[in-house]
Amino acid sequence: MNRQFDDLLLGSLELFCLAAEQEGFTAAATIAGVTPAAVSRTVGRLEERLGVRLFLRTTRQIRLSEAGQAYYEQCRQALNQLVEAERQVSGQQITPSGLLRISVPTTYGHYRLLPLLPEFRARYPDIRVEVHVSNRNIDFAAEGYDLAVRVRAPADSTLVARHLEDAELVLVAAPDYLRRHGEPRTLDDLQTHECIQFELPSSGRTIPWLCRQDGQDIEMLTSGGYACSDDVLAGVTLARHGAGIFQAYRFVVEEDLRRGRLVEVLKPFGGRSRPYNLLYPKLRFAPLRVRTFVDFLMGRRADGAGVSGSGLASRA
Repeated sequence: MNRQFDDLLLGSLELFCLAAEQEGFTAAATIAGVTPAAVSRTVGRLEERLGVRLFLRTTRQIRLSEAGQAYYEQCRQALNQLVEAERQVSGQQITPSGLLRISVPTTYGHYRLLPLLPEFRARYPDIRVEVHVSNRNIDFAAEGYDLAVRVRAPADSTLVARHLEDAELVLVAAPDYLRRHGEPRTLDDLQTHECIQFELPSSGRTIPWLCRQDGQDIEMLTSGGYACSDDVLAGVTLARHGAGIFQAYRFVVEEDLRRGRLVEVLKPFGGRSRPYNLLYPKLRFAPLRVRTFVDFLMGRRADGAGVSGSGLASRA
C-alpha cells in the first residue's frame, strides 16, 4: 500500500497550523525551535503539493487565504484527533486542560449555564472557559467553538445534540399592568391587551406564543406597541415595569413570580415548552476538555441539581 502521509508531511502540517495560529512564520519558528526560513520552506512545499496558495503574504504580515483557512480547519481537527487517539490508546491519565469555548443564548447563559461554571472550574482548574453569550448562531469550524447551547437541534449530521431540558413557557404581566387593564381570562382577550413582541434578529419574524387550548397545542400571533430583538430578557424587563404581557421561560421569571413582581396569567392555557440542546462537533476522539464538560453538564441534568435549586431537568 502506498503511503499518502509520512512523518515529514505530518510535521509540515503541525508547522503550518502553528504559523496560521501565530499569524507569522517568525513566531511559529520561535515556538517550534526552528528558523523562520524552515517554516517558510515547509509552507512552500505544502503549497506546491496542493497547488494552492495557503497564505497571502505582504512585507508586514501573512494571513490565511480562503483555501488556507479551509485547509487549516481540517488539519487542526485531524491533528487534535491524533493526539486524543494516542492518549486514549496509551492509557494516559491526563488532567483536563486547555481553553473551552462555549456559545450560549442570553437566557440560558444567565439563568442556567453561567451559575454552574464556578463549580466546574473548581473541579477542573486547568480548563479555561470562554463564554460567548448571544443568540447569534455560530459556525463551529470557522469560529473555533467547542460547544453551543441552542433551542432545537439543527439538521446537521456533523453535530451531536444532547437534550438538556424542555423549558416551560409562561405568560406574565406586572400587577400594576393588570390593575390598569384587567386580567385576560381567555386567549381571545389578548386581542385587547398590550402583548410585548419578540422578533428573531436573523429574519425580523415575530415569534408566536405557544399555548394549549382544548388539549391542542396552538401558536398565537399577538400584537402590541413594544418589540424586542436579540435579547429575550428585554421583554421580561418591559413586563416587569408594566409595559404589557410577555411570554417567557419559567426559569427566567420564577423569582419575579415568587416575589410578586410578576403574575402568571392564563394558566389554563399554559404547559408548552421549548427544548434546549447541547451541541458539539461529531468527532471520534473529542478533546478531553470537551468530554469533561459534556459529562459535567449532563450529570447535573441527570441528578436534578442546578441553579437556585431549579435544576437542569425537565420542568414541562
